[in-house]
Order: sequence, then C-alpha cells, then structure tokens
Amino acid sequence: MLANNFPLDEKSISRLSTRGLPLEILKAQIDDSLDYSLELWRAQGLDIVKSKGYFYFNTKFLPLEKAEFCIVDIETNGSKIEEHQIIEIAGVKIKYGKITERFESLVKCSEINEHIIKITGITVDDTKDAPNLKQVLYDFKLFLGDAIFIAHDVKFDYRFISLSFEKIGLEPLLNRNLCSLALAERSLVSYRYGLSYLEKTFNLNPNATHHRAMSDVLTTYALFKLSLESMDENINNVEDLIKFSKIAKRKKRPKFDPFLKEETEEKTE
Repeated sequence: MLANNFPLDEKSISRLSTRGLPLEILKAQIDDSLDYSLELWRAQGLDIVKSKGYFYFNTKFLPLEKAEFCIVDIETNGSKIEEHQIIEIAGVKIKYGKITERFESLVKCSEINEHIIKITGITVDDTKDAPNLKQVLYDFKLFLGDAIFIAHDVKFDYRFISLSFEKIGLEPLLNRNLCSLALAERSLVSYRYGLSYLEKTFNLNPNATHHRAMSDVLTTYALFKLSLESMDENINNVEDLIKFSKIAKRKKRPKFDPFLKEETEEKTE
C-alpha cells in the first residue's frame, strides 16, 4: 500500500519488492529527475536502492533482526478525513525485538461526539492543553522516519495519517507497511482477529485499555512478537515478511467461540 499519488504502477511496485526494476522502466514513470525522486521518496519514508543494475526497496535486503519497525495506533473523532481528525496518536519503535523509543500525544480538538467519547474515554476537555494537529504530526513524522509502519488493520491508520499529513502541507506517507491483523491470521489460531479478542485469547497486555492509542500499540507489539515466534516459514528479510502477511494461507479458525463455551459451562456448574 503506497500513497495514491505515488507515480509507479502496481507491477513496478511489485518488482521493487521482488526481482528488481530496470532503470528505463523506473525513469519512464517519473516526471522529475531520478535523483530528486529518490531523495523525495526517502524523505517520505521509502528508501529505494540500486543493486546489480536494478532498483529495489531497501527492505528487500534488510534482515528482520536488523529492521526498525514502528507500531502505530490512532484514535480519531470520526472516520472521514474531510470532517474528522486524529485525537490521539502513539507509536513504539522496535529493533532487535525490543522497544527503543516511544511517542504518545493527545491532539487538540474542538469537537468529539458522545459515541467516540464512550469508545475512547477522550473528551474535548482532555485535549485542551494538547498540541495542535500540525505540531503533533510534524513530531510524529520525525519519530517515524523510514521505519516499517505496523498497525492492526493497517489500512485505516496508514491512510488516515497519510491524508492528515497532506492536510497540514506535508508529503504523504510512503513507508513500507505491515498489517498485524493479516500476519496474525496466518500465524496464530483464533476464533476472531480483532485486537481486543486476540488480547483476551493470548493475554497479550494484562493492563490493556482498548481504544487508547498507547495501550493498543503495546498490545499490538506483544501480538507482533507472538506472531513472529509462531511462524514456521523461512523469512529472510522484511519483504519476505510483508509477502507472507498477504499471501500465506490463513490458519483454520475454530468452529465455535471458546469464550462462549466457557461462559456456558460456568452457568451450568
């Protein structure tokens, strides 16, 4: 998943992550000079490198143990970027399986409806002393850098943050990204794969407060580690992991919800 205004077609993007893209095909799809485009994409979190005459995502050559991942979660006051905004954002940087840095902030907001307040517990009053969206996103962009972006159901968080960047005058996100939900579906057996259900199933975060950004980030971090430990595939680099999360066979789900069975047994005892 790359920004809609990224100039390369899907076939070329696929080749950047696999067998490489020839110079002539790359240059045919960009309007600016190659050097300028590569620098611009790098500033947007996407590093493309040349090897043996072909161009690749640098993550094609990046072993998992040396990769820097950034697990991200946002809370918003609605799902429409035209009308709504981020009200809380959190992230942790992961390298060698350990948390190396943290980022967390509320965002000043003038309107949060009752439904969102009920879900998140965040009120307008809670955000009154928080920095505004522009400041938070500038700081977050510096924090994220070119790390691999991970979120649970990554499309929403990645797209909303990217469009929010554009809203404040920044270039959209281009970081390589990975969906922890899709990875869990292919590495762990569960009746459901929502984050709160997975937390309950695998006891990922005993102090979880669902729908608060840092709490969900820490739950996703534990899930990501468990998924990696549970995989039986030979994963050599970041692109192998991204490919696995998209095309590997999903685990067979149980026919019945084990928690409903437990509740039924408790009632009959």
